[in-house]
Amino acid sequence: MNRIAAILGLVLFAGPAGLAQAKSLTVRGLSFSDELGGFTLDQASGSGAPEDPFVIVETVTGPQHPVLVIRGLSGAFGNLIGSQHAAGFAMRKIVINRTDHRWQRYELELREDLDQQSDYGDGLSFAQGASQGRAERSDVFAQVQDIDEPFDAIVFSDGAVPIGGQAEFDFVITDSSPVDVFYLLQEQLDQVAGGPAGQVAEGQP
Repeated sequence: MNRIAAILGLVLFAGPAGLAQAKSLTVRGLSFSDELGGFTLDQASGSGAPEDPFVIVETVTGPQHPVLVIRGLSGAFGNLIGSQHAAGFAMRKIVINRTDHRWQRYELELREDLDQQSDYGDGLSFAQGASQGRAERSDVFAQVQDIDEPFDAIVFSDGAVPIGGQAEFDFVITDSSPVDVFYLLQEQLDQVAGGPAGQVAEGQP
């Protein structure tokens, strides 16, 4: 069973009672929701501009990897980062580790369809092709890797978030053909074993 199938299975298992506990916060016309589980949405603030990014605070609990549901993006929303895309905004994500394992890598992935990875054709990305505004950083992880094809992701590594700790991530999201609903998938991995020649096997609970 793949990660998304597992997420959907847990959501369906939770039933109406689980969905009733979901939280949605709206800032400057965008709504952020924790309805797919795996985390609690604590706060949302900011304007989405580079100097005043949306600040989303989440407590990650598991067992499934969290998926932040974002609604309301459109051409009328505008592009706040100055790139060539029809819509765009800056985000700072603050995540608190309430899982049962430390994190040594944190991955963010964008999708318009929860069951299908985002490709170049859908226009959604972390400012792919932008010559300005693509400032990605973390206060915990020193290395940042952009993956533009065949899907849209950012991988933060070379750091660790212990149980009870937290990390900040700064990045931008853009869309050349905005849709009302899209998803920000998050995956936290811990290094569990060392392999030959310095290779590291990565695992998750």
